[in-house]
Amino acid sequence: MISPTPPLATSRRLGALAMVAVAVTLAGCAPTPTPTPTPTPTAAFASEEEAFAAAEATYRTFTARLNEVDLADPATFEPLFKLSSGEFEAADRKAYSTMHAEGFSIDGDTSIVSFEGTKAAAPFHTVVARVCLDVSAVTVTDADGLSRVDSSRPDIYALDIVFTAKEASFTIDSASVNEEAKCAPQQ
Repeated sequence: MISPTPPLATSRRLGALAMVAVAVTLAGCAPTPTPTPTPTPTAAFASEEEAFAAAEATYRTFTARLNEVDLADPATFEPLFKLSSGEFEAADRKAYSTMHAEGFSIDGDTSIVSFEGTKAAAPFHTVVARVCLDVSAVTVTDADGLSRVDSSRPDIYALDIVFTAKEASFTIDSASVNEEAKCAPQQ
């Protein structure tokens, strides 16, 4: 879906066009250095709803790829890293590398119970959402076949996730467990 251009972007675009027109007019008067292109910011979304939908699509794709990870095959980690950035990506790279090196295995799927956008402000370069995950089917075992799942891990828990705009979607930039948020069981 093509979204309308936000008014601020339109005024910037008109300002840029005016600067180009002035530069062309003055080009014969004095030598001009080769302009350095100004990097454009990552994608902005037309509305809060559009930004939340894109963030949710990113997280659903991430979860599907998470469920395809095989700790014995580091190539299966890469699709996750393409959807992450910042501290989240760094932590995942370290954790998956360590689990691979130590011969861990993961079985079972993580499922999304709910996704709720909680914070976004125009031009929607950053979005915050609360995600409730069901990890009751997920087991993690070490090379000796012993469970590495903390016995106090809840089956369903809430994460507060920060998404950062990248091209026409988002990456997951950080996630933290929200122990005070309540998640309804999956239906």
